[in-house]
Order: sequence, then C-alpha cells, then structure tokens
Amino acid sequence: MKLWEKAILPLNSTIKDAILSLESSALQIVLVVRGEEFFGTITDGDIRRGLLQGLNFESSIESVIKTSAIVVPPELGKESVKDLMKANRIHQLPVVDVNRKIIGLHVWDDLIDNGSDKKENIFLIMAGGKGIRLRPHTENCPKPLLPVNGKPMLEHIIIKAKKEGFYKFRIAIQYLGHMIEEYFEDGSKFGVEIEYLKEELPLGTAGALSLLPTKDRYSSIVVTNGDVLTDISYSDLLGFHKLQHSDATMAVRLHEWQHPFGVVQMDGLKLVGFEEKPFYRSYVNAGIYVVNHEYLQNISKVDVTDMPTFFFQMLETGKKVIVFPMHEKWLDVGRPEDFEKASKFERRD
Repeated sequence: MKLWEKAILPLNSTIKDAILSLESSALQIVLVVRGEEFFGTITDGDIRRGLLQGLNFESSIESVIKTSAIVVPPELGKESVKDLMKANRIHQLPVVDVNRKIIGLHVWDDLIDNGSDKKENIFLIMAGGKGIRLRPHTENCPKPLLPVNGKPMLEHIIIKAKKEGFYKFRIAIQYLGHMIEEYFEDGSKFGVEIEYLKEELPLGTAGALSLLPTKDRYSSIVVTNGDVLTDISYSDLLGFHKLQHSDATMAVRLHEWQHPFGVVQMDGLKLVGFEEKPFYRSYVNAGIYVVNHEYLQNISKVDVTDMPTFFFQMLETGKKVIVFPMHEKWLDVGRPEDFEKASKFERRD
C-alpha cells in the first residue's frame, strides 16, 4: 500500500476514524471517498473546529468534510502543482482522474528542499516547580529530570521539538535547577541552543516569561510545562496561532469523566429524572501555549502569575485569545499514578 492510500476513508466514518487515519498516514489530510469516487478532504484543523462545535469522537465526519477541496489531474507538472499549492496556502493536493478516482497525493514537503526548516521562535520550557505531589521521587530530583523510558521527561520534550525545527530553547528553573543545568548544559550535545531563566523565587507558569531577555522578544514564543508528554505538533500549534492572527493561544484537551453513581434529578422532593452514571465532558488547559512577544512586558517580574491569569488579563484588555483543541495523546505527569503511566506512553516521534 502506498502511503497516501492510508489516508483514504469512506464517507460513513467517524471523527475517531479520521483521527486514526491522520495518525497512521502522518500526511495531515484525510481523503474521503463515496464508493470509489473522491468526495472531499478533512484536515487536522477541520477536526479541531468540529470538536469545538460540539462534535465528539463518535460523530460522523460528514459535517467536517471540505467538499470543495482543490484537486489536480495527473498530467499537471510539478512546478504548476507547487504554484497552485503556494497560491492557496495548502500542503496537500489530491490527484484525481477523469472518473473522480483518487490516484495520488502531492505533498508540499516532498516537493521542496527541507534543508532550511529551522524555526527562529523561542521554545520556552517551564521547569521550576517543586513537584510536591510526586514526592518522594522529587525530593532529590527536579520533576522534569525524572526518567521516562531511560530519558528525562525534559529531554523527550526537547528532542520532539528539535525534530520540528525548533532549536532555540530557554528553560525556566528554580527548584534544584542546577541539576537541570548540569545535565543539559548549553544544549550542544543535543544539537540545540539552551539558555536558562533563573527564578530567585517561584514566579508561576507565566511569570518566567518576564525573565526573557530583550534579544529573545522578537517573535511568537512557544511555551510548555516541563512535565507534559504529548504527541501534539508544536509546529501545527504555532501555525494555527499565526493563521488565526492570535495574540495568545492555549492548547486545550477534551476531558471525559464518568460519574460513578446514578444521578437523581429532583424538583424539591419530587423525583423528575434519573441518569445512570452519566458522562461529563469539558476542555481543560493542556499546559502548552503560544504568546506574542509584545505582551511579555505586561507580566510582573516580582508577583506570581500563572498562565490562565495572564490569558484572562489579555482578554480584559481586548486582545485576541484563542484555544487550540487537541486530539493527540497527552499526559500531565503530576501524580505518582501519572508517572507510572508515563513509562507506557508511546510517542509518535
């Protein structure tokens, strides 16, 4: 099977099927067919918008299909394909014959030289917390240095981001920060550049942004907590942020929780309904963000400021603040049971 064939999905599929297809092909597109005839496309962004509008993993894909997707005939030359993709700002272009049957897929990355894919954006990792809930593991080791499958959590984050073109890393340290410095040094042994932001006192998940030197305040900053393992594409998050012309973007993750008991609905003493162990769904902060550099000057250098507070401060001043809904694997390693799960966390990279 050719790689693009893994991206083909029948029209009667679900959102979950589409997500699995995206992960299987890694082509960032789903090619929807009705029978053997091309019907439309679904991108990662289409799925995220659908989830925000209330769809769930078992919903049909029909409402998120782009039926007006651009396609090209097999005889169109490479340069014309590149021009068409560039003009329409798309990275995938289905090849369809006269019978509307898919016979191939042009992918932007295959058409260009990727030698200059380095990103100049600062990638900031918050690694200063004490990890109190993970004691005794963190009594003599900072939480981001705890080993997961033979490497510190922090190293997993850096390696994944490096593969996506990030190389300018800043690590905010406080509790046992010298151990992080001793392990990563200047980053050269990992093929990246690392500098450290040293908090004299804990400043919160947003407070460390105030310590970024002037030389680093020239572009959108990608920020992640140092205890978050995920398959999210940091590049996609950054691209989404730019595409939406956002001032600040927060990655959010759908959290489902089932009540362990049947829920009784009452009107005074009158029984009016009963729901057996209902599911509750809500979006939670995933601890990964993008922030435009010009707003860092508003963060206090002496007060504790967390990211949700900072985001609401921006909202109150009329800035554009949006969310990036995730469907990828995600694990916040904050408790002993999470640390046990981390060893089983299979990474896509």
